[in-house]
Formats: sequence, structure tokens, C-alpha cells
Amino acid sequence: MMNNQPIIFDGHNDLLTRLWLSSADDPVHDFIYGTLPGHLDLKRCRRARWMGGLFSIFLPPYAYVKNNHPDKLFSPSNSDFTAQEIVDICCAQLELAQQLLARSDGQIQICTSVAQIQACQQNQQLAIVLHLEGAEFLAIEPDLLDVFYEAGLRSIGPLWNRKSLFGDGLNASFPHSPDTGSGLTREGKELILACRDKHMLIDVSHMNERAFWDTLEIVDQPIVATHSNAHALCAQARNLTDQQLAAIKQNGGMVGVNFDVAFLRADGQRNIQTSLDVIIDHLAYLLDHLGEDHVGFGSDFDGCLLPDELSDISQIAKLIERMQKRHFSEALIEKVTSKNWFAVLDKIWS
Repeated sequence: MMNNQPIIFDGHNDLLTRLWLSSADDPVHDFIYGTLPGHLDLKRCRRARWMGGLFSIFLPPYAYVKNNHPDKLFSPSNSDFTAQEIVDICCAQLELAQQLLARSDGQIQICTSVAQIQACQQNQQLAIVLHLEGAEFLAIEPDLLDVFYEAGLRSIGPLWNRKSLFGDGLNASFPHSPDTGSGLTREGKELILACRDKHMLIDVSHMNERAFWDTLEIVDQPIVATHSNAHALCAQARNLTDQQLAAIKQNGGMVGVNFDVAFLRADGQRNIQTSLDVIIDHLAYLLDHLGEDHVGFGSDFDGCLLPDELSDISQIAKLIERMQKRHFSEALIEKVTSKNWFAVLDKIWS
């Protein structure tokens, strides 16, 4: 690790889903005190000065769970999750976050304010901000929004790639524009307004283009794409067009750069032989279009295929070094690695 390594606050990871899928006897213990397979555990995070971020509660694709973790299902012979499984999976991941807090001897905190996040920075604690990626379970039990909010949920991506009560998903083959279907439903707009009233972060990373514009019309706070890249450099439907970037800039929002190779490469391929310079290319493009106060990291650790040079969090210093070689100033690096996240969260939560 470099002596001048900045602290890192990250816009997106899927650790809680990885913990839920784990076959280990006690994955929470392994994360806190041992070694956890995947991109993150507490020991590696501390060494890398990765001090936390937005931790996703996420319903994985049914086929993936059925084929790889059938023990997590009521009946693997079904063709999709039952309503109760959808609720149980999300509640189980919230419980895992609460276990991380309760069993870490003060090393991990669930944060609901920037002051708490910055206190974690000072105290060398891991800061968890709870984020919901896809809100299907709220279509089944709407009252759980209040329950999860009371437990610390402060960020939501109402849609994922699946069609739901709240809107069409964003699912298209490469290359494709973000225009993949209808926008928000009435229920989707009502959910976003309810979350806005709670001063929650609204994440547009998995919204198609019509839902993106629908969201901009009804919120009066900065919108955030927690883990998205530039469509001009990689024509995945989930990446943001120049028009969307212009709207986020005008709105005062933010974009977190996704480290998944398929959302970085010009050919859209899932190939780990991908240079870290491609991440820098996306950072530079977004900075050019949004300004230096509106771009950060949104790695998608534990939920993505990383470049070989950046195989897990322990290698993050290589990315910082590449930023320095590309003439990013120390002040700009600090903004991208943490300060921009603190600023946008403070605006939304205040």
C-alpha cells in the first residue's frame, strides 16, 4: 500500500448478497475475523483503506440461485422465487448487516448520516450504508420500507433488470441504448416519492432511459447512478448517454464508476484481461462531462467480474497509482475516492 493512499468510500458492493449465498458455517465471522472468498473482508478492507460505502440488499437471479445454491430455496423445482422467498431473502441480508454490526466489537457501524461515516473514518471503523437494489419485496409487503428505514436503509434503486410492479427492468444485449422499455409505473413513482420524502438516495443505475427521465421529473434532490459508466465508451444499455450525464450534472447528482469489465470495455466482453487504463478512461470521460465534484467509485465489488490487475480490494492501490500516472491531482483523487460521496450524501440526507 502506498504511504499516501487515500481513504476510499465506495458507491456499490454486493457483500451482503455474497454472505447470504455463502456455504461457509459462519460467513459473518469469516468476514470480520478471517478470510472470506470474494473481493472483500475486513482485514483486506483495512489494509486498502477502503472504509465502506453503499452495501446492497439484492435479490439474485432465480436461475443463478437454483443452479448454484439450491439449498437457499423452498423448492428448487419451482420456476421462480415464491413471494415469501423474495421477502425472506431481503430480510436475511438485512439481518446479516445487523450481525456484522453486533459481532464486530465496534469495528463496523451502520451509518445514516455523513457525520457517522466521518466518525468511522476517524475511528478506523467500516461504515455500512444500507442500499436496496431492486425493490420487488416492497411490492409484496410495502410496510417493510418503514421497517428497513428504521433499521438504517438510506439508499434505494427501485428497479433492477427484471420487470416489476414499479417498472420495466433494464435488460438488453450488447450493444444497446438505454431505451429498453416503458418508464416508471404509477406504483414506481409513488415508491420514489415515498423514498424522497424520507430523504433517501435514489439510484438510477438499473433504470432504463424512460424511467431515468421519469425520476428526474418527480424528485427535487440530486440523483445518483451508484455504479454506471459512460455509454459513449461502452455501449451497454446500463451505461449513461451524454444526454443523461448532462441531466445529472444540471441536477447536481453523481456517478460512481463500475469496475465490471463488461461495462468498461468498448467490445462489452467479459474478459478479465482488461487494462486498468480503461477504468481511468471512464473516470476521465465522466469528469469531463460532470465536473470534478460529481464522480466517484461504484466498484460493484462481490457482484462483478474485475480486471485481472484489480482482482480484489487488496489491489486497489494499483488503480490509485494509475490515476496518478494519468495526472489526476491529489485533491481530485481525494474527491473521487471519498469526498464527492460525502458531499452528495450530505445534500440528500440533510
